[in-house]
Amino acid sequence: MKSKILDILKTYLIITVGGIIVACGVYFFSFPNNFSTGGTSSLSVLVAKLVATFAPSAAQYITPGLIMVTVNVILLAIALIIFGKEFAFKTVYCSLLISLSSFVLERVLPITKITGGAPTITDDAFLELLFAIGCIAVGSAITFSVGASSGGTDIVAMILKKYTNLDISRALFVSDAVLVLASFFIFDLRIGLYSLLGLILKSFIVDVVIDGIYLTKCFYIITSREKEIVEFINNKLHRGATVSMCTGSFTHEDKKIIITVLSRTQAMQLKNFIKETGDGTDFTIITNSSDIIGKGFRSAI
Repeated sequence: MKSKILDILKTYLIITVGGIIVACGVYFFSFPNNFSTGGTSSLSVLVAKLVATFAPSAAQYITPGLIMVTVNVILLAIALIIFGKEFAFKTVYCSLLISLSSFVLERVLPITKITGGAPTITDDAFLELLFAIGCIAVGSAITFSVGASSGGTDIVAMILKKYTNLDISRALFVSDAVLVLASFFIFDLRIGLYSLLGLILKSFIVDVVIDGIYLTKCFYIITSREKEIVEFINNKLHRGATVSMCTGSFTHEDKKIIITVLSRTQAMQLKNFIKETGDGTDFTIITNSSDIIGKGFRSAI
């Protein structure tokens, strides 16, 4: 019971970190520059611009933060129906954290208060695009890694992934593409091009971050001292291994091949053990993988 509670607290701590990173990217960099790289933050920017253009008197009430809260509530209801309570509750927590953080920051820490009146933190749009995309992509990937999402069009992406053959980064690209195209018409060509570049970078960074989080080392060890190595893997690293017979094509000597998957820290320990205790006859192949799905590793995203 205690272990389960700790796992839940760890999960929500991770979601909190991811959500805060996303909120910072949205508020400090996306909103001021009108970047529309996808997500409800982009939809909020687009709608707020339309309101400011056609109903300027309502602009002070219909803010990007308020729009984002409203859209998230609608999409969360859809997520509850499709993915169930656990995913929906995690996403509710994360999306409300992001939405309310942005809403509060608009009132407590206006951008103009930070910059002394300037509309953006710096006058370098490309630099701010990189920070906006970096924060949003990293934060989203962190939430994906624990089976949640940051809400908004991330939910649309998860739905696309569930019912199509798209992986999560491509599903994000598709779900956000319409909003990016809209930015060409609602804003100008410059903003549209920045937004398109941001969307491409976001999809790429999400892939890289998720792969980095789940990176594991796959060992293929050909040896005649399999008992010693397997004992180290089982008792010292607390991991399992598969052992099979193999025969050398030149020597025709029978040996054993050990297959195991380890974290990066465990991989270093095993490499050192083989090097320190071996006689030079072991043959070890080590590969990287981010797609180890099973007990003790990741669940499918």
